Amino acid sequence: MNSYKELYQRSVNEPEAFWREQAERLDWFRPPQQILTQDADGLYRWFAGGSINLSHLALDVHVANGRGDQTALIYDSPVTGTQRHYSYRELLNAVARTAGMLRDLGVTAGDRVVIYMPMIPEAAMAMLACARLGAVHSVVFGGFAPHELAVRIDDAKPKAIVTASCGIEFSNVIPYKPLVDEAIRKASHKPEHTIVFARPEAEATLEPGRDHDWDTLVANAPVVDPVPVEATDPLYVLYTSGTTGKPKGVVRDNGGYAVALNFSMKAVYDLDPGDVFWTASDVGWVVGHSYIVYGPLIRGCTTVMYEGKPVRTPDAGAFWRVISEHKVKTFFTAPTAFRAVKKEDPEGRLMQQYDLNCLKSLFLAGERLDPPTYEWLKEITGRPVIDHWWQTETGWPIAANPMGVEPHPEKPGSATFPLPGYQVEILDSGGQPLPSGEQGHIAIRLPLPPGCLPTLWGDTARYRQAYLSNFIGYYDTSDGGYLDEDGYLFVMGRMDDVINVAGHRLSTGEMEELIGAHPAVAECAVVGIEDPMKGELPVGFVVLKDGAEVGTEQLDKELVELIRRNIGAFACLQTVMIVGKLPKTRSGKILRKSIRQLATTQEVAVPSTIDDPASLEEIRDAMERRQVGRYRE
Repeated sequence: MNSYKELYQRSVNEPEAFWREQAERLDWFRPPQQILTQDADGLYRWFAGGSINLSHLALDVHVANGRGDQTALIYDSPVTGTQRHYSYRELLNAVARTAGMLRDLGVTAGDRVVIYMPMIPEAAMAMLACARLGAVHSVVFGGFAPHELAVRIDDAKPKAIVTASCGIEFSNVIPYKPLVDEAIRKASHKPEHTIVFARPEAEATLEPGRDHDWDTLVANAPVVDPVPVEATDPLYVLYTSGTTGKPKGVVRDNGGYAVALNFSMKAVYDLDPGDVFWTASDVGWVVGHSYIVYGPLIRGCTTVMYEGKPVRTPDAGAFWRVISEHKVKTFFTAPTAFRAVKKEDPEGRLMQQYDLNCLKSLFLAGERLDPPTYEWLKEITGRPVIDHWWQTETGWPIAANPMGVEPHPEKPGSATFPLPGYQVEILDSGGQPLPSGEQGHIAIRLPLPPGCLPTLWGDTARYRQAYLSNFIGYYDTSDGGYLDEDGYLFVMGRMDDVINVAGHRLSTGEMEELIGAHPAVAECAVVGIEDPMKGELPVGFVVLKDGAEVGTEQLDKELVELIRRNIGAFACLQTVMIVGKLPKTRSGKILRKSIRQLATTQEVAVPSTIDDPASLEEIRDAMERRQVGRYRE
């Protein structure tokens, strides 16, 4: 294979030729007639005129090529104590019948189907069945509040909803059907059908005429062949947070996504057909779409679907058990998951119980990989630890260490290099390029490569305003960072996480990096709190490692001195609060915006994505005790 530099230069200098070659690696019903075009709205589109089907690529192709007996999917559920293995042939049959079930209810190409499921194989089957029919699925994270589900129902206007009787969090059974019923009641759009997969842990009440039992329908459903769809047709809509409060429906097309995923599976993750890939995430997030379901199966790998947590299912050795038991070659999760493991097992003793010779590399994304967590993982595993960066909008990594092309030395805190197709630049607020080492806005020169969002569902104007209006000719990532003299990309956090202290622009990511290196700190968050004298002041919140023996006063003093010594006195970190848990989304992102709001506003809406609402109350109590922000006397 070519070197990274050769591959990258060709992708930006000859994008059409480069991506044509990548497209030729897939089995098209009709090859693309044009590689890169612009549609009637002036937006870039990839592979116009091509006809394809992702369910066909993920399943039928492998069975036809004689690999039907290979394991396609491993379901590992410590919360229910069950495991199941599906061969490619078995998964194909299940998906084809699930598609038949949907078609019998009137779902056809272009119709939308909302999928509200826990991490069970039927969630992947429903996604692949929609793709098989050319229907557009919209997966909503299982357990989202009815209001949030209703908002998505009204935007996507699905013909059907697919759900399960319950999800399971640790040992807690969460009934889903009442949440779905309430969401339908709240929504203006009323789906014609609700299909419920019954789990033994909870019963669901079915409403005659609208609600259907999954097993009953599938048992009588025909086997359906894949429906050829246009490369530019939507495969799915996935909602992500918007600054207006209304979620943005990110559209993913068929052709570009398939090509990009297939390319990334080898170039980024170094995976070949037959290898085992485990992404510890959820199908409700983009990571689950790309690297639990579509990417591994299109590549012909074995994918692991895990219904559990990094800790307490049953302990902090859960990840190592799954890797060892299923011979995982490449493992991918969020840094917050390993911080939870580190907190409970700081010496990595539980890992020593397992044979991890199969494991070649660990990938982390979803938030910045702080250097202390990186160093800890590196030390206890001895494996490459790859920080890579991407977004719901892009669908696949923007920057990574390309392990399947040319691995490079790792730099803690860096996502390494932009991947082929992504022309990443650092711009000032006026849109002018900044030199190496200077922090600014991370922007990507248009066109974006295949696989990235072409628009937002039903709202091209919002797409332009949100992503294309700040810097003409660029996609604005809304993240800040810099490129160093070697071309390594450092992503320091959202631009609204850059604070201004007496005229000094300071990165909270940099402060978190320093605080997180303290031997007593398991994880931390730094936010900017409004200050009448200096504009903003950084305030820290830390979670201590189990067994850490340090008092609040002592830790305060040490961390303030740490920031002063490494950044400067102007950083003005004056307050550090110890808390039991940081408020996070269910996907592990720290809710810094909500923390900031607590310091200035009496009423703060509890985000629907929050993992534990009590964690916000703990932050509020800590601020009140330490007289931070509006709690000052």
